[in-house]
Amino acid sequence: MKSRTRILILDDERIVCERLKPALEKIGFYVETFTESQAAVDRLAEATFDVLITDLKMRQPDGMEVMRFAKENYPAIKVIIITGYATVDNSCEAMRSGAEDFIAKPFKISKLLDLVVRLASPDHDPTGPSLTR
Repeated sequence: MKSRTRILILDDERIVCERLKPALEKIGFYVETFTESQAAVDRLAEATFDVLITDLKMRQPDGMEVMRFAKENYPAIKVIIITGYATVDNSCEAMRSGAEDFIAKPFKISKLLDLVVRLASPDHDPTGPSLTR
C-alpha cells in the first residue's frame, strides 16, 4: 500500500501556510509548513517529501535555492513555485530549474489543489498539459 503523499510548504506569509495546510490535509495529504527557508531546508535534508510548494521571494535561501536543494537531493520531488512577483523571467528560470509549475499570487486554492492532486497521482505525465498554464 502506498503511503500518503508528503507535502512541504514554504512561505514567509503565515496565512498562506494556514490556508493551504488544512485544505491539503482534508483531501488526504500529509503536510508540513515552514515560514523560514533554512528550517525548510533542514527538514528536506532529514525527510523525504513528494511535493514542495515554495514561495519565490524568501530570506536566504530564496525559493529557487530551496528548489535546487530539493531537486539535487530528491530528483523525483515535484515543485510548485508560488509568488507575488510573477514575471516571465522568473517563470522561465523556475521551469528551467525543474519546477512543475509557477503560480502567481493571489491564486485560487482550488487551482493549487487540482495541481497537487495531478502531480501526486502515480500516472502523472510531466510532459502533459498543466491546468495552470
